[in-house]
Amino acid sequence: MNEPSLNYVNCPDATGGHRMAYWQWGQPDSAHVVLCVHGLSRQGRDFDVLAQTLCAQGMQQPGGIRVICPDVVGRGASDWLKDPMGYQVAAYAADMLVLLAELHKQSPVSSLDWVGTSMGGLIGVVVCGQPALRGAAQPAAGSAAGGAASGAASLGGKPALPVPVRRLVLNDVGPALQWRAIERISAYLGEAGHFSSVQAAADAMWAISRGFGPHTPEQWLALSRPMVRPVSTVAGSLWRLHYDPAISVPFKAATEASTQQGETLLWQLYDNIEAETLLLRGAQSDLLGVETAQAMTERGPHARLVEFEGVGHVPTLIAQDQLDVVVGFLLA
Repeated sequence: MNEPSLNYVNCPDATGGHRMAYWQWGQPDSAHVVLCVHGLSRQGRDFDVLAQTLCAQGMQQPGGIRVICPDVVGRGASDWLKDPMGYQVAAYAADMLVLLAELHKQSPVSSLDWVGTSMGGLIGVVVCGQPALRGAAQPAAGSAAGGAASGAASLGGKPALPVPVRRLVLNDVGPALQWRAIERISAYLGEAGHFSSVQAAADAMWAISRGFGPHTPEQWLALSRPMVRPVSTVAGSLWRLHYDPAISVPFKAATEASTQQGETLLWQLYDNIEAETLLLRGAQSDLLGVETAQAMTERGPHARLVEFEGVGHVPTLIAQDQLDVVVGFLLA
């Protein structure tokens, strides 16, 4: 399967609801679902290479595999929110529960894995760290974690998981985040910009994405193409970044103190995780510190840590060594 299907799910919110887009790869009725959730300013097509690899190798297992890559609200093909303060991890986690309930309704899920890059990993921690979400017949727990940059909040009353998450991949993220990296991201987040071509947009994104590690020009252009949308003007066509600039509002409202406060509660959630956990870290990451990564191997789910040299924040899961680690973990 060379191209995914684009689908939508309706999610509730305080202003009347929104549609979240998701890209589906593989066998539509497979009971084995891998949910891949992207980073802060990214979108679901970031996982194209991983999804294609999983589907190719997943054909060898009975029933195949279903890989689901949502565009978190405000990004990609999903709706933009009326209230920018809705752009927070707790709300994203609630949307993922609605999505998983819909997938389970379409075709029952018996095995569930989660791949979360940066923000997508934090969403995974919030979902996997609440024990009451693990049983489909039980209401959600009232756990909370604060902080606009990394926080989570109560998911009370939301759908529970169809089955507990079996394996969790946290891609260059943990309960404690380096404040300097948050400041770096805040400096460019929300600056949608306009570009004369997709290549010009790709070049601009590369200037702020060197931490992603080495990519060929072809790989970077393929990764960048879904990141822009055409804009019609009288003078001709321009391109802009795919996301709502307002996703930056809660992020930029964070302070170092509020972020540290949120870390305490995120650690509590992390300690509750029962899924087998793989932690990926760019060896030069400025977001996930060495001490935090090491602590994640010693507490909670005792994550298996794999570092990639020559990469910062964040591994894109395109390089063969990165693919081999993640696919091997999920399909072992």
